[in-house]
Amino acid sequence: MTRMLIIGPPGSGKGTQAARISERLDVPAISTGDIFRDNVRRETPLGVQAREFMDAGDFVPDSVTNSMVRDRLANEDVRDGFLLDGYPRTASQVAELDDILSENALELDVVLQLTADDEELVRRLLGRAQLDGRSDDTERVIRHRLGLYHDQTEVVVSRYEERGIVLRVNGLGPIDEITERIMSALKVSS
Repeated sequence: MTRMLIIGPPGSGKGTQAARISERLDVPAISTGDIFRDNVRRETPLGVQAREFMDAGDFVPDSVTNSMVRDRLANEDVRDGFLLDGYPRTASQVAELDDILSENALELDVVLQLTADDEELVRRLLGRAQLDGRSDDTERVIRHRLGLYHDQTEVVVSRYEERGIVLRVNGLGPIDEITERIMSALKVSS
């Protein structure tokens, strides 16, 4: 059984690696970003609200995100494990996730942090914006999101470091090489 989260700055390859880890460990990957983008694409009320925050490079409010994650973690397919991608991002979301898990007598097994240089991330995200036509990936917004990550999300890593469950893996390099680094790190921590 694996209950884990993957964390890292925007553009560090979390989504790509989450899908690969999910497949290898046979646990569902739960991405808040994918859920938000799906709602934006379908222009649901949540999507309209989320788009304003996403286009500005801001996080969607905790109340919306927490409710969505609580509902998702109540599904049967996560009983034998899961991989969270994009949540928790703030100290208050850590507390909410702790509450959600403790209600089911569960806790996280590992927090995988992908690391990468900010300038490389800006280059990656600008390239992705051109390919995907993403309105939330301008250089100004990318730098703003990186600043938010450093200001807010690193506190999340500190909380989990106190529990001794953080594994750091270099997120730069060929995708397959990064996946193998991750799988090796996970085996060592088991």
